[in-house]
Amino acid sequence: MILSLAPMEGLTGYMFRNVHAECFGPLDRYYTPFLAPPHVGSGFGKKAFKEIDPQNNQGLNVVPQLLTRNADEFVWAAQVLSELGYAEVNLNLGCPSGTVVAKGRGSGFLRDPGELEEFLQDVCERSPIAVSVKTRLGLVEDREYRQILDLYCRLPLAELIVHPRVQKDRYQGAPRQEAYGETLRRAPFAVAYNGDVFSVDEYSALCVAYPRTRHVMLGRGLLANPALARMVRGGAPATAAELKRFHDKLFSAYLDEMGGNAVFRMKEWWFYAKFAFVDPLAVHRAVRKVRRADEYEHAVAGVFSREAFAAVPVFRA
Repeated sequence: MILSLAPMEGLTGYMFRNVHAECFGPLDRYYTPFLAPPHVGSGFGKKAFKEIDPQNNQGLNVVPQLLTRNADEFVWAAQVLSELGYAEVNLNLGCPSGTVVAKGRGSGFLRDPGELEEFLQDVCERSPIAVSVKTRLGLVEDREYRQILDLYCRLPLAELIVHPRVQKDRYQGAPRQEAYGETLRRAPFAVAYNGDVFSVDEYSALCVAYPRTRHVMLGRGLLANPALARMVRGGAPATAAELKRFHDKLFSAYLDEMGGNAVFRMKEWWFYAKFAFVDPLAVHRAVRKVRRADEYEHAVAGVFSREAFAAVPVFRA
């Protein structure tokens, strides 16, 4: 079974990947938060390049993800990535953000199946590295996926990662796993599942319902429980000491990179990490108003000293 880390903007960048791998062991694969490809003839910007710089991803199997509907820029970016040593590039057709969708990118590209098929035919033919896709079922209704899946099945994709919700769902409601099952039955290429695997029981239920599952992407579940992949493989849950070590290393990495803004980045992480404690609301209240690094460190010290650690953390949407 392949276990991978989902691309989550602002959360699963290269610093998180490295610290998590050091503290809890590496996953089989990591997807970068989406990157805009550079204009043809130019390179990735400084911030984007840090995500794909081989020096920042040593020992990790990383797949860059691109957000675009410009075929020439996609192919150019694939060429740049190939020269950096990457063997695969992923197209983001899943982002539900309103601003992204309004520009016809992310899940917004699913509105134009004909144009999307032409785009994918073009980039699959010209890309020097394998092309995979992360998709939703459509924009408004599940039935849109019938036509979308048909076009995918006509293409030489390396893999299709299915998040079985439509754009309007964002991350609410239960994923429609039947669409994933239909993809498994029909697709001539590898298929992966992404969506609300928050516990070992949910992972096991997915594999029982769909025994051909070969790749599961973990996102919010792993942010709430950084030992989730280890537990899926039969390992132990995280201890409070492990979580504190992970936190300290992550905060230190962010401080070195962005100074005081590290506090706000860590507060994004705590939105998920609070579920590692018996009383997530108390944890939320402890960290929500801090602004300075010293305030933050004091608040977090209180959390680790006073709040009871959950036996098995589970994210609750």
